[in-house]
Amino acid sequence: MKLEQIGNQITRRTLLRAGLFSALVVPARYGFGATDGKASSVEMSPVTLALADYVVQASQKILPPQALEATKHHLLDTLAAMISGTHLLAGEKAIAYIKAQGGTPQACIPGTNLLTTVVNASLAGGMLAHADETDDSHPASLTHPGAGIVPAALAMAEYEKSSGTDLLRSVALGYDICARLSFSLGAYAFSRRGHGTHSFGPMFGATVACASLAKLTTQQVRFALSYTTQQASGLSNYARDTEHVEKAFQFGGLPARNGAASVTMVASGMSGIDDPFGGPSNFFVAFGGADPKPEELTRELGTRYEVINTAIKRWTVGSPIQAALDSVYDLLLTHRFKASDVEQVTVRIFKTGAATVNNRSMPDINMQYMVAVMLLDGTASLEAAHDVKRMTHPDVLEIKKRVELIGDDELQKALPSRQAIVDIKLKDGRVLHSHTKNVRGTAANPMTRDEVGKKAYDLCSPILGQDKARSLVTAIWDLEQVSNVQTLRTILQT
Repeated sequence: MKLEQIGNQITRRTLLRAGLFSALVVPARYGFGATDGKASSVEMSPVTLALADYVVQASQKILPPQALEATKHHLLDTLAAMISGTHLLAGEKAIAYIKAQGGTPQACIPGTNLLTTVVNASLAGGMLAHADETDDSHPASLTHPGAGIVPAALAMAEYEKSSGTDLLRSVALGYDICARLSFSLGAYAFSRRGHGTHSFGPMFGATVACASLAKLTTQQVRFALSYTTQQASGLSNYARDTEHVEKAFQFGGLPARNGAASVTMVASGMSGIDDPFGGPSNFFVAFGGADPKPEELTRELGTRYEVINTAIKRWTVGSPIQAALDSVYDLLLTHRFKASDVEQVTVRIFKTGAATVNNRSMPDINMQYMVAVMLLDGTASLEAAHDVKRMTHPDVLEIKKRVELIGDDELQKALPSRQAIVDIKLKDGRVLHSHTKNVRGTAANPMTRDEVGKKAYDLCSPILGQDKARSLVTAIWDLEQVSNVQTLRTILQT
């Protein structure tokens, strides 16, 4: 037996023991086998096979009513984040960059009058979507799915002149794979090792969403997934970004761009590795750590829809602040007191969240500032969440100094449920208590269609105008009636 054949057999046995190869034997153009141009066969990962098959079939699968409604909510919410993001620093930087790049007019950048390539539109749209802290999040997988998936899917749908139904199904597919990819890597442990869950999961979500819209074959889907494994990147050091520009790139622009690039390259005729999740030096060997779980990528596909498990933010602030604002808001409504009545506020949240939002320089991720705003205004608006000058206003400083933030060990154990315990001591001696276990907008306490629509309208109307903002909300609720997504440009752009 030739030395090469002996080596191949040993490697196959090793990978089979590790669960990264199946006993399946399928024709393949790449990997183990003959190198003399003759037909060959190779054991291929069942995960790769099942995932590629599902992606190809997803455009024909009817979404259950709950998943369909949730997908509309998250599509509209992300579009609103993109449009409102045009007037924030990260969005302005992204728009300026794309203007300098130019590009064939294939897709629009919402909230602007720009047309550019699918890849450029995905990059800009992703950064717009996370220019603020208003985009959705999937706590269990440590991802922000919408910012990475929706911009890429929208750009590809425009280019392909896809129907509204196709767009909805592709977005739901993207959310499914985004979360599962993160689960397969062990999201929290993966993040502790320094990797960026916020780029990895959404990157694969964007890839499959675009692949579905581009009608790639199963082999092309495998190629596209392989191109994404080559681009997989991102570090969990985003909290060190003091201007939210690189963070917007990591959470939204990077995954949207890379997913769109993978698919457009393969659609143009580029070939690749057939089995990115199996074989030597595969994705899980590189990134899986000591205990990868490739099977999570396809677990319950078609029966468990992760878009339903994704949270929409009620308040346009960082996720660790949401529960605390819910508690303060509920106490204000129930007890009808004023900020001037407050002697002391104690806020308890999970320890890692407290470290992230403790007296930060940016208002939308500063717990003490946002609690003070809620007490003064009775709400927490987008304008207040980005008002750096107001952070030094005497009225705000007076209330802010009364707010104590504590990182709580027990609430840390409750993750991924991001809870808050708020105690407000009033000057008359009363102590008001609230424990928010299920944040408004999460799967356990979802926002209604009216609430999501109002949030989107409020975010979009300053940029698009009231008529277009209303039209956009209506169009997304009735998206199945849209035969060509490209026609939405008239209401998405200025």
